[in-house]
Amino acid sequence: MNVCTQLSYQNADQKLNQVYQQLLPKLEKSRRQKLIFAQQAWIKFRDTSCEFEKSRYEQGSIVATVYLTCLEKTTKQRTQQLQEYLKPDP
Repeated sequence: MNVCTQLSYQNADQKLNQVYQQLLPKLEKSRRQKLIFAQQAWIKFRDTSCEFEKSRYEQGSIVATVYLTCLEKTTKQRTQQLQEYLKPDP
């Protein structure tokens, strides 16, 4: 189960990185720098939030699955946010 969850998270992370790399060159320098800072802060938030979520199960065998599932879910949400920035302005 952990292997499947790990693979799912890795796929989500790869997609996030693809979208992020597509977005960066489309932004002017000042906005690009803000996105970089925002992404760094988001990574810290994601990791800390998922650490908190898994802490409920610290003594259980499911802890890795809970952590990886949280990482995947949060990463997919961020990917959707970044994809919105790729859409042309109305």
